[in-house]
Amino acid sequence: MEVLRFCLYCLVIKVVVGDECVSMRFTRRGECCSLCPAGTGVISECGPQNTKCQSCQDGVTFSDSEGLSACRACARCPPGIPQLARCTLTQDTHCDCGEGFFLWRDGNSTEGRCAPCSVCERGEGVTRLCGAAGNTECQPCPPGTYSEVRSTTQTCTPCSRCGDDEVNIRPCQPNSDTLCMLRDLQILSQPGGSPRPGLVEDETVKRTETSPGSEAPELTPQDQGGNNILLYVSVLAAVVLGLLVYVAYKCWKSFQQKKALGKARAGELNNMAEGEKLHSDSGVFLDSHSLQDSQPSKGSKRDSKQDTRLYINLPPHRQEELEKLLEEGSGRSWRQLGGALGYEPERLDVFGRGLDPVHTLLTDWSQQDGSTLGLLCSALARIERHDVARALTAPTQGLSVV
Repeated sequence: MEVLRFCLYCLVIKVVVGDECVSMRFTRRGECCSLCPAGTGVISECGPQNTKCQSCQDGVTFSDSEGLSACRACARCPPGIPQLARCTLTQDTHCDCGEGFFLWRDGNSTEGRCAPCSVCERGEGVTRLCGAAGNTECQPCPPGTYSEVRSTTQTCTPCSRCGDDEVNIRPCQPNSDTLCMLRDLQILSQPGGSPRPGLVEDETVKRTETSPGSEAPELTPQDQGGNNILLYVSVLAAVVLGLLVYVAYKCWKSFQQKKALGKARAGELNNMAEGEKLHSDSGVFLDSHSLQDSQPSKGSKRDSKQDTRLYINLPPHRQEELEKLLEEGSGRSWRQLGGALGYEPERLDVFGRGLDPVHTLLTDWSQQDGSTLGLLCSALARIERHDVARALTAPTQGLSVV
């Protein structure tokens, strides 16, 4: 109890004095635990005594920032990937993974592989570019800045300010800039409704110069102001109507595209069913138990059209089985699959530079929106890899040759 009281007393003194502890950890005597500087690592954690540090081994271990952790093992570039910079005491190995990729490593493992760079979302800015030093680092845009796009390079942009002839319609937000609108045109009226100087005299002169029967009606400043307001309301109504028509057209266009895609997928499923029927006539038969597992008549249609499960949510062992099937097939099966998924040949060439292009392709595709199992089955059917599609949708393989 006395030791506990002494520690609490030391903590109270530090708070009152204002001495900040960067590590936010203290010894039993109330001393602030020291951080190990970059190039060193912890060999004895802070507890009864203060932290003890030891220098990392050049070319073997490193520490790129101060902290309370041990030195990390240096990474090794994947086969075929050139090394840009060797590992030092304060820097990990730099590998040339190519544009849009970085060296990814699992924990403290020395084996690394090239992985796609992460993308900062709207409302976030890039604080470190993806490259040899590591993956993209993002942070929420602070007050006074914004970011309206998803990017791997763009930082937060300072918010705009409305000019003297503009009105602030919407303040700046982390994911959108300030919205301004021009002020109304000046309405010819005086405060309190008083006429302009000389207006009465001008009207008197005009009335004396014209005959009583030919006197034309004159617009007062209030009438001109009312006309301006009507003009603004008409323009605003036209803009709103145009936006509604545009939104309705986009919705109709999206519905037509989805309808055409559904017909195309239904045709592909019919072709797959006919192909399986031909195989059954050529001497390949399915037993009753395997028929229930591997040929769900409605299951295949559900997998390709209604299966909205994301590929990224598959268990890791299932993903490894699919990647192995693609590797065991034709050497260009993964390239054909990439083309069916919408990738350009230049992008596929970059994937081919890595150690495991199949894994890189499926990992990059799974991070996109709409990467469902149904879309993957349709792509596999288009490249005639029905074996992989069946392995993706069926839990067991029930095919037996008699």
